[in-house]
Amino acid sequence: MRLGGRWTADQAPAVEAAAARIVTGGPARLVIDLGDVERLDTLGAWVLERTRAEVEAAGGSLAYLRARPEHRTLLGEVVIRGEPPAPPRRLGFALGFLDGLGRQVARGGQEFATGVAFLGAVVAACGRVALRPRSFRGTAVVNQVQQMALNGAPIIILISFLVGGIVAQQGIFQLQRFGAQTFVVNLIGLLILRELGVLLTAIMVAGRSGSAITAEIGSMRMREEVDALRVMGLDATEILIVPRILALMISLPMLTLIGDLAALAGGGLTAMVYGGLTVDQFLARLQAAVGVHHVTVGLIKAPFMALTIGLIATIEGFAVEGSAESLGRRVTASVVKSIFMVIVLDGLFAVFFAAIDF
Repeated sequence: MRLGGRWTADQAPAVEAAAARIVTGGPARLVIDLGDVERLDTLGAWVLERTRAEVEAAGGSLAYLRARPEHRTLLGEVVIRGEPPAPPRRLGFALGFLDGLGRQVARGGQEFATGVAFLGAVVAACGRVALRPRSFRGTAVVNQVQQMALNGAPIIILISFLVGGIVAQQGIFQLQRFGAQTFVVNLIGLLILRELGVLLTAIMVAGRSGSAITAEIGSMRMREEVDALRVMGLDATEILIVPRILALMISLPMLTLIGDLAALAGGGLTAMVYGGLTVDQFLARLQAAVGVHHVTVGLIKAPFMALTIGLIATIEGFAVEGSAESLGRRVTASVVKSIFMVIVLDGLFAVFFAAIDF
């Protein structure tokens, strides 16, 4: 069939009459020639698509021939979809639980693969920067270190000091039953230097700096600034990701050491107040209980935790879509995933160092 004239809203009666004649013959294989159509607006396109749907529902087929590009675009926009799919059958509690668990495991596997691929992209970007030192953005790294380490040090010191005091107080209350309250120095020294100091610092950095990274990159995604960088021929990984991850890997060991000292100070003050220890006794006991390798254990963990936090934060930032709801959801996911992975990583390191007796 060959159509012509104006298929527009002001010709609605004639358009409807022509569409009715198309479907009169019953099921058939129809080819509609649109080459002579002068104008086509939303009403005409919708009538044609409605006619196509009626022909296909009757068992026939309908195809367009010689349609202009703008006409094909309009027809594609007003295409009539089929019936919506039936809602999935409701599962019982047990099957629903297993189905949800399986979907979570599959999603976790996909996120792990994404993380590995993202890590490869970051390593490749670092390699490119190493081969072209002039492209290294040292100013951005220094600025990020200032934001993460210098500006974050006060809250790290305060929280670590309080936690060290709480751990020492509870330890003294329990050890006093056996007359061994002096051993609280061993307790806080080993616990803070090997485990609690770096773990607490990493969790606070994940909540403070990790969420900030996700929000910054997510906001750039919403304003299409990342796309603008790519259009200008710049590598978003080198500009946005590498400086932040390097700054995290520099900042977290420094904050860990500062947090360890603050926690030991809080524990020592508590030991003097509740345990009756003097400063000389506390320092002598601490020197006998811990060694340099205990400090090294905590500092070795810090760069790996920083890398994990940076990767998760940037991945979630680049996954932000064009809404404030998506940004909030991704920031929340970044903090939760970072804290979870930091704790898992700390457990793996604890098993590893115990196995090598370090």
